[in-house]
Amino acid sequence: MQQTELDKSIYEEMVKSASPKSAVGLNCAKAFLVGGAICAIAQLVHNWLTAAGLAVDDSRTVTAIILVFAAILLTAVGVYSRLGKFAGAGSIVPITGFANAIAAPAIEHKKEGFILGVGAKMFLIAGPVIVYGTLTSVIVGLIYYFVR
Repeated sequence: MQQTELDKSIYEEMVKSASPKSAVGLNCAKAFLVGGAICAIAQLVHNWLTAAGLAVDDSRTVTAIILVFAAILLTAVGVYSRLGKFAGAGSIVPITGFANAIAAPAIEHKKEGFILGVGAKMFLIAGPVIVYGTLTSVIVGLIYYFVR
């Protein structure tokens, strides 16, 4: 029993010395700044579209479309992956992260063909989000319907 405890403490020390040090504060700041910048850009686009005469609801829809298109374009040219490495969760949280989660596997598996590559692998990452999001919305809707 003494030997087991000694082995465990040696192993813990080895893991501690081999594990990279994480800069949690810096990573949180990067995520906050990049996620905030994406949201600020979205707000600027929304304000510009509204000032140009588009109805508020329509400008929200067009803003979302522009953000999704920009994220897919940045994914295609390889910029969004570098942004994700820098910002971490800050690039994943907004709608642009969801667009990236669909576009990246589709682009990666393009060489396998449009059916078995793009079509089959496009929702590799985002598929569970869509399924569980839809299921949750149905459950919440039923609860709202019967409680009301």
